[in-house]
Amino acid sequence: MRLMAAVPTDPMLSIVVPVYNEAPTLRTLIERVLAQPWRKEIIAVDDGSTDDSPAILAALAAAHPEVVVVSMPANAGKGAALRAGFARASGDIVIIQDADLEYDPGDYKDLLVALLDGRADVVYGSRFLGGPHRVLNYHHYVANRALTTFSNVCTNLNLTDMETCYKAFRREVLDGLVLREDRFGFEPEFTARVAARGLRVYEVPISYSGRDFDEGKKIRWTDGVRALYVILRCRLEERLIRGRRPGA
Repeated sequence: MRLMAAVPTDPMLSIVVPVYNEAPTLRTLIERVLAQPWRKEIIAVDDGSTDDSPAILAALAAAHPEVVVVSMPANAGKGAALRAGFARASGDIVIIQDADLEYDPGDYKDLLVALLDGRADVVYGSRFLGGPHRVLNYHHYVANRALTTFSNVCTNLNLTDMETCYKAFRREVLDGLVLREDRFGFEPEFTARVAARGLRVYEVPISYSGRDFDEGKKIRWTDGVRALYVILRCRLEERLIRGRRPGA
């Protein structure tokens, strides 16, 4: 499947930022996004934060018309926050941006190349293709690569980093895309749905400044177990859907 509508040479970006208790990094992150030389809307989704994140977002929105704040009534998880942000997105291209400082908005230029020249519908920013990165947490690295490999087996993609935050895509990719995962299961679910639609996927190297759990990292081993379940569930669902198609 190829999305035929042309992407403008001067695209509007919808940058969706899920936020949950990220007060120490939030202002710096939003300022770095604002500094990028693109037309943009920053859709910051407060996912029931209990720290100063809501007040920081309110101040940023008052100072910068590009910043739009969506407030969730209670903490529902990254996937739920992203769906709320996607519903408000109006740009030509959507970029997912975590609210910590692990990912550098300066990499947007690399994420956008294959979208703007028409080669790609979706671009993943890979932490494992040679970009500079903080050396940290080998066990997390191994688990990530294992989940990516298992996802690739089920989707027939050859990604190096399925779990990456940085996913940029044409907004029409969201049309008809069924996303139900509320938490970190969003990553394998999104990947499975994109693969099932036959969309053109590219990867580019990005920099990565990972943090450890003492610094606020939120993903846990249980999220890895959930990811395995989501990969298998999506695989079964897509096989059932194909089986119902006429002539299948």
